[in-house]
Amino acid sequence: MHVRYSYLAQQFGDCEDLWQELKAFVPTGDFTLGKPLREFERRFADLIGTKHAIGVNSGTDALKLSLKALGVGAGDEVITTANTFVATVGAICEVGAKPVFVDCNDTFCMDVSLVERAITPRTKAIMPVHFTGYMTDMNALTPIAERHGLPIVEDACQSILGSIDGKNAGTWGRAGAFSLHPLKNINVWSDGGVITTNDDKLASELNLLRNHGLADRDTVVRMGYNSRLDTLQAVVGNWLIPKAHDIANARIANAAYYDKHLGALKQIRIPPRIGNMRMVYHLYIVFAQDRDALLKHCVANGVEAKVHYPIPIYRQPALAHLGHREGDFPVSDRHTGDIITFPCDQHLSREEMDYVIATVRAFYEK
Repeated sequence: MHVRYSYLAQQFGDCEDLWQELKAFVPTGDFTLGKPLREFERRFADLIGTKHAIGVNSGTDALKLSLKALGVGAGDEVITTANTFVATVGAICEVGAKPVFVDCNDTFCMDVSLVERAITPRTKAIMPVHFTGYMTDMNALTPIAERHGLPIVEDACQSILGSIDGKNAGTWGRAGAFSLHPLKNINVWSDGGVITTNDDKLASELNLLRNHGLADRDTVVRMGYNSRLDTLQAVVGNWLIPKAHDIANARIANAAYYDKHLGALKQIRIPPRIGNMRMVYHLYIVFAQDRDALLKHCVANGVEAKVHYPIPIYRQPALAHLGHREGDFPVSDRHTGDIITFPCDQHLSREEMDYVIATVRAFYEK
């Protein structure tokens, strides 16, 4: 059996109704900041639970524009986690700021107990990453940020409909950033992103920044960016929005099934499952003994397992100028040798999941 990782062929394999919507849209010529985009923004805000949602061209730009709108720039510092995808740090660097790392814990998110000691007079924002579909401990982080007068920009790109105590990712900070990349839980047919906020003034600034700083066709009130979510992609987004809760629920159910069966193997350690947190499993990751050999075995037997990521962001060559060395963030370092990701998406069959489990079990039984 072959258990693929990318589910896009199934996600859009039966979408004749979407094709009809796209065919109806094209003759309108409403391609830039059009009506379907405004509809998508309203529906996304309702889904997450914020007053505003602003569509931009990527999750990276959702982070970058949020920082820019909050006044973060050259010489400033932004605290984030040492274990994340490059886009988090790329956005910080794009506005001229310096990323300041703190280690993660076994939820793969920022260890909030380490944040306060990382704050300096140059700190201008905190960017927690809700990595893999977990969430950073926002109940602990929020009072720290408030005490120091620092805005929080949530990197929620991997955590659509993740929540703590029923409060969704993207509603805790001054802004939340989401990705609509094709392999995210809510995805479109290209790059795309969304910024959520309850701050009216910030929303106005973000609407300017994503559209060249234009107040109207002829008036540039500040220098901005070309970072609009394509209206064509918003048509796709509107088709998927009604499926959002079902997608999250299916991934949660699949993860619970894996936990039950993989967790029965003494060589597999399941990350902590936190009672008041809803994890949405953009990635399903466990800790595994002999990880590299297990990964090779899975791939050889048709299971497209992966590692997210084999080199932590703080040790990447592009950030060598920060002067970090292996061992500076020991939990992130340990994870790079122990973690393995298995397919967990909403289109997996129980037969496919059983095959993944049997493949892992067979490796350890050898």
